Amino acid sequence: MTDQDELIPVGKIIGTHGIKGALKVHSYSGTITSLQSAKTAFLRGKDGTLREYVVKSVSAHAGGFILILDDFSDINQVLFMTGSEICLKLSQLPVPDEDEYYWRDLIGLTVHTDQGIELGTLVDIFETGSSDIYVVRGSSKEYLIPAIADVIAHIDIPGKKMIITPLDGLLDL
Repeated sequence: MTDQDELIPVGKIIGTHGIKGALKVHSYSGTITSLQSAKTAFLRGKDGTLREYVVKSVSAHAGGFILILDDFSDINQVLFMTGSEICLKLSQLPVPDEDEYYWRDLIGLTVHTDQGIELGTLVDIFETGSSDIYVVRGSSKEYLIPAIADVIAHIDIPGKKMIITPLDGLLDL
């Protein structure tokens, strides 16, 4: 598999919607763009099996999305998909703008302060209403770093490093 064929998780099926085979989706990015532009999507089941499906439609609904796949028209046909992760090929995703990154590129970066102090490794990211939060785990402490311009000074993906300028008290929490 080439890098462009690499599968990127973009969301998770959290349930069904109605009785006609529609699926409720939680998007990892919070945006609908990638899924709407995809002609096909891969579902990774709880057991790890991977299947490709044709995407019929995607629409926003109640803070999440509704996904309809071709060839499914009844709730009983899609019940087994609940809990599956939705993946797209890297080539199906839009190229990020300058100073935008895919989460997969940020996880694993070593995080340092602008004073040269190593805080640890970025191990997780979660969304809040206003900005993402980077979870940085050091040898004895975990830090929650807001992904805002005032804090994130520099990201070096090839060098696997992030430099932050901590706000007063940020590292004391």
